[in-house]
Amino acid sequence: MKKLDKLILKSFIGPFIVTFLVAVFILLLVYMMKYFDDFIGKNLGFMVLAELMGYFSINQMPMALPLAVLISSLMTYGKLGEHFELTAIKGSGISLLRIILPAFVFCVMLAIGAFVLSDQVVPTANLRAFSLLYDIKQTKPSLDLREGQFYNGIPKYSIKISKKYPDGVSIKDIIIYDHTAGDGNKRVIIADSCRMYSFM
Repeated sequence: MKKLDKLILKSFIGPFIVTFLVAVFILLLVYMMKYFDDFIGKNLGFMVLAELMGYFSINQMPMALPLAVLISSLMTYGKLGEHFELTAIKGSGISLLRIILPAFVFCVMLAIGAFVLSDQVVPTANLRAFSLLYDIKQTKPSLDLREGQFYNGIPKYSIKISKKYPDGVSIKDIIIYDHTAGDGNKRVIIADSCRMYSFM
């Protein structure tokens, strides 16, 4: 490997790692926003939350790689141009394609790795992530209900409660609209209190 290749790769890999981690973090936050209601307030341990975020991070890696390559390429060659290193390299008779070659080879190897990641690792991570998310949802089913709001998560039923208790099971003042017959809100169930469990 020539000194030119080492210079370009050294300038490229540092920004690539930083931008890749930032892109994964931003995409992870955006992706997890729709699942926050499922695990916020359920007293999950740090290890469970870290495991879920790890699986979702693997899911976001193939989308973060192109963004990281683009930004790190702009930063690398922009910095080389800013310090007149590109001018010096071209002045010594080296073509622009030869200057781009080390980053191109690195990106080809990265693309092969991303293909293997998407083909082998991401499906397994998705399966484990959504299995874990399902288990989290089933831990305390009453936490899906919000006080004073209608909950339509159960098909053909609308549920409204006035109070939830800290045990995650007991609820008070329940109104259930049964829409299974398809004739509107004619069938109503009212209860002073109840306990909500999930079962298979």
